[in-house]
Amino acid sequence: MLALLAACGKPPSKFKSYNGPAVTQIVVNKGDRRMYLLHNQTVLKSYNIGLGNQPLGHKQFEGDGKTPEGVYFIDRFNPRSRYHLSVGVSYPNPNDAQLAEALGRRAGGDIFIHGWGPEGKRLAPKNRDWTAGCIALKDDEIEEVYAMVRGGIPIVINP
Repeated sequence: MLALLAACGKPPSKFKSYNGPAVTQIVVNKGDRRMYLLHNQTVLKSYNIGLGNQPLGHKQFEGDGKTPEGVYFIDRFNPRSRYHLSVGVSYPNPNDAQLAEALGRRAGGDIFIHGWGPEGKRLAPKNRDWTAGCIALKDDEIEEVYAMVRGGIPIVINP
């Protein structure tokens, strides 16, 4: 009984488990503000998303507020993200870096799929596209994604 009472005061963990089909690809359709987790051709989950605060067009350089477009890979996980949890996207690729350099700018980096966290809870209800170029989900949704996704899988970000 004492253990049961002690467990009642403990907040639920943000780290979920998943034992379904492997996610083999992530597809983001920026125009529809949708993200899909796929197992081969089967959609396992889909989410409404927010984007960078300048949602139209491909990210060209650091600070432009755009979400990149193209094929990237999941390359890191941040369990201590200020946006609840976050999953890294391998932007910039060599083409992105070359484009930014041609513009006399830095390509930037730190593009993530992440939760809202405190900042998003304040900004997202007023403006769906509030990030600096990342892909934003509600906190409970990033918990699912964080559990389902593995490093190295491709993420295709379409206009």
